Amino acid sequence: MSSDWIQKAIGKKDEGKFSAKAERADMSTAEFANHVLANKDEYPAKTEKQANLAKTLAKVRKYKADKKS
Repeated sequence: MSSDWIQKAIGKKDEGKFSAKAERADMSTAEFANHVLANKDEYPAKTEKQANLAKTLAKVRKYKADKKS
């Protein structure tokens, strides 16, 4: 399936962790992703990877929505 890579990239044990970090920082997921990528030295590499994945998934979601229109 086309979405299998997404499940493999996230994994069951890490599901929702980036969203929880964003919520604790009182930001949306997109805002937190931008903040993390702008301040990479303040966050661990795993959080940076999660931010990159969040941005990628947002682009995929937008592409699919545009494609349906």
